[in-house]
Amino acid sequence: MRLGKVQLLLLLLGVYLLLSPLPLWAGEYYTHIFVVSLYYVILAASWNLLAGYTGQFSLAHHAFAAMGGYTSALLARYFQVPLLAGIATGGILAMAVGYFLGTLCLRMRAIYLALATWAFAETFRILIAMEYQITRGDLGLSTPLLFGTPHATPYFYLFLFLTLFSLYLMYQIVTSRIGYYMRAIRDDEEAAVVMGVDTVKWKRFVFAVSSLFAGIAGGFYAHYIGLLSPVSIRFNEMALIIIMVIIGGLRSFLGPIIGAVFIEILSELLRQYGEIRMVLFALLVILIMRVYREGIMGMLTQLYSRIRLKTGQSKAL
Repeated sequence: MRLGKVQLLLLLLGVYLLLSPLPLWAGEYYTHIFVVSLYYVILAASWNLLAGYTGQFSLAHHAFAAMGGYTSALLARYFQVPLLAGIATGGILAMAVGYFLGTLCLRMRAIYLALATWAFAETFRILIAMEYQITRGDLGLSTPLLFGTPHATPYFYLFLFLTLFSLYLMYQIVTSRIGYYMRAIRDDEEAAVVMGVDTVKWKRFVFAVSSLFAGIAGGFYAHYIGLLSPVSIRFNEMALIIIMVIIGGLRSFLGPIIGAVFIEILSELLRQYGEIRMVLFALLVILIMRVYREGIMGMLTQLYSRIRLKTGQSKAL
């Protein structure tokens, strides 16, 4: 069921009010986990626009988030640019680079697109690590805190608003005519061209928009954690985003949201196992793909259908 703009705004307002008391009883540590979860919701949902709805399997999404963060941090460090202006600049730069990368990869598909975007992300990571005189490399680049405090509570309300607003914009995209173009490109690009869809234009658009969301989220996140390093641009970060989307439900709107929160909470519970948790996540992906290829969202949808069917049968009796 498609929600109207007013209905969607009321729903998101209700979600904001419902979650607002969370820091009051969750404590600082769990509030931090929820802040990180909200950050990954934006990354997972915006990557789903590209991979799930348009069929463009990019492996550079985490690099655009880091680009937004580093741009804002470097502008604040060397030019004393206000943080909000730096974050906006980082988002615009990520969007421009995403548009350029999308243009370079227009004729690439499947594994070739994945390899090209992975190569871009690795090049960016190496550049950040090598230019340590500017970026501090592996030593880490300190970033000024947005609210002047490391406490998670004020950032929770910021990220909650940012996440809900981002989801609102994404929902408007996927339920508009643009969303139909995106799905047409994903399902059969040649047929879409024959039907008059400007595939070049809309692939560039989705690359740019998804990169913009990642860059803005990365900028705000950089001024929350207070330290940036090339570690955040490793492939593990991209793998985590992919796992979130697949486990939640690729090609569904709610799937990445569910998957991001679920995986981030599970990641914290398994933190004591270090990198082994990535193996556990991989096994979880295999299990879910074997049982429910649509992920957790598909599982919930099927469960809801069964309950409705049983309820209908009971009323009939």
